Order: sequence, then C-alpha cells, then structure tokens
Amino acid sequence: MNIILISNKLPKAKTLTLTGTHLVLLAVGFFLASMLMAMGLNYLSLRYADKIDSPSLRSLILSVQQEEHEKSQSYLRDSLNAMAVRMGQMQAQLLRLDSVGARLAELSGIKPQEFLFNQNPGQGGTVATLPSQDMSFVEFNNKIQELSIMLDDRTDKLGALDSLLMQDRLKKKMLPSVMPVNTKWYSSGFGVRIDPFSGKRVFHEGVDFTASTGTPIVAAAGGVVVYSDFHPEYGNMIDVDHGNDFVSRYAHASKRLVKLGQVVVRGQKIAEVGSTGRSTGPHLHFEVRHRGSPQNPSRFLKMPG
Repeated sequence: MNIILISNKLPKAKTLTLTGTHLVLLAVGFFLASMLMAMGLNYLSLRYADKIDSPSLRSLILSVQQEEHEKSQSYLRDSLNAMAVRMGQMQAQLLRLDSVGARLAELSGIKPQEFLFNQNPGQGGTVATLPSQDMSFVEFNNKIQELSIMLDDRTDKLGALDSLLMQDRLKKKMLPSVMPVNTKWYSSGFGVRIDPFSGKRVFHEGVDFTASTGTPIVAAAGGVVVYSDFHPEYGNMIDVDHGNDFVSRYAHASKRLVKLGQVVVRGQKIAEVGSTGRSTGPHLHFEVRHRGSPQNPSRFLKMPG
C-alpha cells in the first residue's frame, strides 16, 4: 500500500509504502490500545466511581458496569436452572431407589420398617471445633455432579439385583409346590413298592393321594397344559409344563377340566379325583418330572399343617 503526502510546505510530494508487516503491527497496536483503554476504563470505574463528576462519563461507566452485572446474573440464572433440573432428576432417581429398596427388602424377607425408606436417616453430632468454610459455587456444582454419577451407578446395580431376585422368586413360584388335593397324607409314596396288580417290586414314579371321587384337583404351579387326554394306564391324565424343564402330572381323574394348550395359574382347579385307568380305587396319582426324569414330589410340595 502506497500513501502519497502533498503539502504546500513540501517542495515535492512524499510517498509512504506500507508492507504486510506494517499493517499487522498497526492492527496489533490498535488492539492493544483498545485493550488498555478498556482496562483503564474498568479500573477507573472501580477506583474513582464515587469521585467522577462528569455526568456523561459516569453514565458510560455505569452502563459498562450494568452490562457486566447483567451478564453475570444471566450466567448465574442459567447455572442455577441447570442445577435445579439436575436436582429434580436426582430426586426422581431417589424415589425410584426407595421403591426398589423396599421391593428388595420384601423379596429378601426383611421387614421394611427396619430401613424406613420413606424417611430421612437420622444424623447428629457435636459442634465442630475446627473452623468451617463456606462451599463455593464451583465446589457445589462439582458435588452435585459426583452425587449424580453415584446415583446412576447405584440405580444400575440395584436394578440388576432386583431383576435377579425377581427371576429367582418367579422360578420358585413356577415350581410345583402347592398340594394338588386337599389332604394331609398320601397312600403310596415315591420309590420302590409292591405293585397292587402284579405283586412284584416296581418303581413308583409319583405319590398317590387317596380322596373321594369328585374331589377338586388343582395345579401345583402355573404353567401350560401340554397333555389332556385319556391314557391306557394313567386314565384321564393332565400334564402341565411349568418351564425350566419341570412338568407335573395328574392321573386317574374322573373328569378333566382343561384343554391342551390352556394356560393355568397356581391353585386353579383342573380336574376331579377318580379311578380311571390302572387304578384300584379313587385317588390322585401325582408326579413331578424334570427333563423327563421322575422326581420325588415330597421335595416340592408344601404339606398343609
């Protein structure tokens, strides 16, 4: 860039040549001058604000201070709003943790009164002798972030534990543990016995409950009916699949009340006692099979007291 200077006092025109370096230095100088002026103005506004008599200068300084104050207040409001939102989320997480904790206590057999999830824990102590310090805004924000991370971690862990305990409880409920008939004893147990027809020693794959004809037979656990038909030896027979490879069998019934593929619940009436098939008299032959192998039903049934 060439700058030509013309004056009556000069015998001839002068030419100034500005290179890229000169332009950069001018820009830097202008920036530094602006910064110094702003810093000086800020210093004067803080140091001599109460001594300035010029209305225009005082107005300029007050406008700068007001602008800075508004920026600070805006940043503070935004930060407080963000923390308030996070505090609301943490409060919701705590409510969920309380409900999960109460459910876990119930699943594990602990009385909820021992934990009091709906009350704040008791705290106390003597007055501290060491000097205390106020928590700064940054420290408070960092503490909230730490608590939020801890809450997320505890929520995930308690949720996984809740799922495991619930699955375990469901598995236990699906085991055939309810007495299939209303009686306190059985007439023939599980294992080797003398066959009432042949007189030979044979293995009895279930237990026999003696009851009068028409006595209700209920499902020992919930499941799906996988067999409901007449069997040459078992007579009217029903098989219920409870999942996890467990099947319960109800034989010699006088009447079947469920169909193939029907879903039954624990304790639901599914048949009535009879003496059909290979039977010497009215009774229920009850079996529990795991992966096709007969199991001792006494291991699962809860005999009434």
